[in-house]
Amino acid sequence: MGCSDRPRHSTPHRRQLELPRQIIENPSINLFLHFIITPSYLVQSTTGETLYTMKDIDLQSVHDELVSVAYEAGAMILAANPAELDTDTKLNSVDIVTEADKGVEKMVSTRLSSSFPSISFMGEETYKPGVRLGPEPTFVVDPIDGTTNFVHSFPSACISLGLAIDRQPTIGVIYNPWLDTLYTAIKGRGAFLTHGRGKEPRRLPLARSPRPIEGLGSSLVAVEWGAQRDGPNFDIKVEAFRKLTATPENGGSMVHSLRSMGSAALNIAAVAAGQVDLYWEGGCWAWDVCAGWAILNEAGGRMVHGNPGNWDPELEARVYLAVRGAPSGQKELIEEFWGVLGDKKLDYSV
Repeated sequence: MGCSDRPRHSTPHRRQLELPRQIIENPSINLFLHFIITPSYLVQSTTGETLYTMKDIDLQSVHDELVSVAYEAGAMILAANPAELDTDTKLNSVDIVTEADKGVEKMVSTRLSSSFPSISFMGEETYKPGVRLGPEPTFVVDPIDGTTNFVHSFPSACISLGLAIDRQPTIGVIYNPWLDTLYTAIKGRGAFLTHGRGKEPRRLPLARSPRPIEGLGSSLVAVEWGAQRDGPNFDIKVEAFRKLTATPENGGSMVHSLRSMGSAALNIAAVAAGQVDLYWEGGCWAWDVCAGWAILNEAGGRMVHGNPGNWDPELEARVYLAVRGAPSGQKELIEEFWGVLGDKKLDYSV
């Protein structure tokens, strides 16, 4: 769907192993359980948190299934004729959901719950307001990221499939069926772009020797208007866009240009590929960024909070700043961008 300002209706399904209290409260046994319990069960520690490790799950098998699901979803998206679909609006006329969004998510949920019944599921179209992402392994899914583009037959939309473990992006799969571009990553195993099904994957970033980052004045910056078109957040965005593009004589950074792809996932993928230097966004949800974040990390990029000062944001932060991989200049570019915002902060708390 892309970034929107109103949550909709999936409570992650969970299976829990009930253990005697004396076992739960024994620190030694608790630590032992941390390493031997499979993800089919949730075992609480003394603090109430569930303990997981990535080695509890066959990440390659999950990745391969997500790729297969992405290709099936892509075929569904291409087969849909936007002109013939029933289209609803949520927040306003630019916050759109179609039959295709709902149909793709149903297919994804059905396949993943069948293949991995112990892994929870959070999807944009079935999200229930107030539900928070837990530490248990969870598929985080946007069936069509860039629905507005999809409705207009503009070929910049994708399916975004992420796996989060302990609320950390761990696997990412993003597929744009119109361009037949597939971005994938597994934590600790690199990020890749496959252009054409069956073709050889290319490691990200695409440049063998990424150039250093030299500041905003030499950067291509991705931004989005978002669905919220009035109020303080909109005003902050418009003012930031002006400062980014204006000449230094007029108090601006004069970036090379601004780009807007209409899809948070594809914006982050472009940063991971090294095609865009920086992407700033507010109003997104976890399903908009989870897959892209996993890919960005594996491509040497960095995700920080979109508001100044927070170098380690949560997956559900809703305000993000992604910077491409580079041998130098990441930290300086982040701080320079934060300086553009000054004391202004986007606020999407609900």
